Amino acid sequence: MHSDESTLPDDVDALLLAAGYREDASLDAFIVARLGDVLPRRRILALRAALRRDIVSDEVWRRALGDEDVDVRREALTLIAGAPLLEETIFALLIEALSDTDALVVDGAVFALGEHLYVPAVEQLISVASQHEDARCRESAIAALGAIGEDRARVVILAALEDKPAVRRRAIVALANFEGPDIDAALARASEDRDWQVRAAVDQLGRGED
Repeated sequence: MHSDESTLPDDVDALLLAAGYREDASLDAFIVARLGDVLPRRRILALRAALRRDIVSDEVWRRALGDEDVDVRREALTLIAGAPLLEETIFALLIEALSDTDALVVDGAVFALGEHLYVPAVEQLISVASQHEDARCRESAIAALGAIGEDRARVVILAALEDKPAVRRRAIVALANFEGPDIDAALARASEDRDWQVRAAVDQLGRGED
C-alpha cells in the first residue's frame, strides 16, 4: 500500500531531490517513507535518494521491481544496473522481469543482467534475443550476451546478423568476445552488409578480412 499524501507541497519533491546528497541521517526516515508515496514520481525520487545514501534493502528492491507503475519498475531496473552486487533473490526478480508486458521494462532487465554479467540468466537472455517482438529488447539481449561471453550464446548472436540493422550492429560488437572459423566467416560477410554502420562496426573490430 502506498501512503496517500498527494497533497503535500512541491517542496517534498525538492527535498527528495536534495536528500541523496545531504549528510543528514535524519533524512533516512523521510526517504524510506516516501518509497511508499502515492505518487509514482516521489517513489522514484525516493528510490534514487535511498540508493545514493546506501539504504536500499532487498525488500525495497523487491517492492520497486513489483511496483504497479511501469515508470517505477523501469527506474528500479536502471538503478539496479549500477548497484552493488545483489542477492540471488533479486537476480531472480530481474529474470522474471524479462517477461514483463512493457518492452522498456524488459530492456531494463536485460541491461541490468548484462551489467552484472549474470551467467545464470544466459538461457533467458537467449530467448529474448531470438524471440522478443521488440527489436530494442533483442538488441539489448545481444549486447548482454556479448558482455557475458558464454559460448552458449554463439548461435543466437550469429543469427542476429540477419536481424534489423541496429541488432546487426550490436551483434558485431558482441562477437568481439568470440573466436572461431564461424565467427570469422560471419564477420567477413558482414563486412559487405548493406548497412554502412554494420560495415563500419566490422572495420572497427578489425576482423572482417581474417
